Amino acid sequence: MTIAALYVANGGCYFGMPEVDPWDEARDARLYAGPWPVVAHPPCARWGSFADGSPRYPGRFVVGDDGGCFASALAAVRRWGGVLEHPARSKAWRFHGLTPPRYRGGWTPADFIGGWTCHVEQGAYGHVGRKATWLYARVPGDALPSLRWGAAPGDFVPWSVGDTRRRAVHAGKAQRLSHRARAATPPEFRDVLLAIARSATGTS
Repeated sequence: MTIAALYVANGGCYFGMPEVDPWDEARDARLYAGPWPVVAHPPCARWGSFADGSPRYPGRFVVGDDGGCFASALAAVRRWGGVLEHPARSKAWRFHGLTPPRYRGGWTPADFIGGWTCHVEQGAYGHVGRKATWLYARVPGDALPSLRWGAAPGDFVPWSVGDTRRRAVHAGKAQRLSHRARAATPPEFRDVLLAIARSATGTS
């Protein structure tokens, strides 16, 4: 089964894979009209902790002003089946009427149309940071996989603001990772997302 990978980096981990149709920025995933299940990674900058700007420049941006990318990704998952990935505590969940997942793990209902949500850390799948993540999936309930719930074991680079962030920068840890590296999806986690999408039969 072919899977459409939406809002992915050009040349990233979804490119060159058999039965994966990657949609990078140039293709504009908002135009995706099926028919395959999707793995969606819509942009998160306008939904995160600094959605309206940095601490020095609050109010510089409008929360949720992503050109309709999240709404389009959510609609694609609901229509064609699959899974959407966003940073934990994404403001998009409440904005779009989705119930946030519980931290300690397990899938919980996200809406009243058969969507499911969960909290998982990509550090458990090979990312260099914890990269706490929320998923929204539209697949049959009995097809939802058990993931590596809870805090990922290991010593991860902290990415939070404040003293821990400054210490990481001072120690040189933060500079070793580019924005692209921080945003990248580990291959093992990518494979988990693709497997979820391939289980999306009879969801439309």
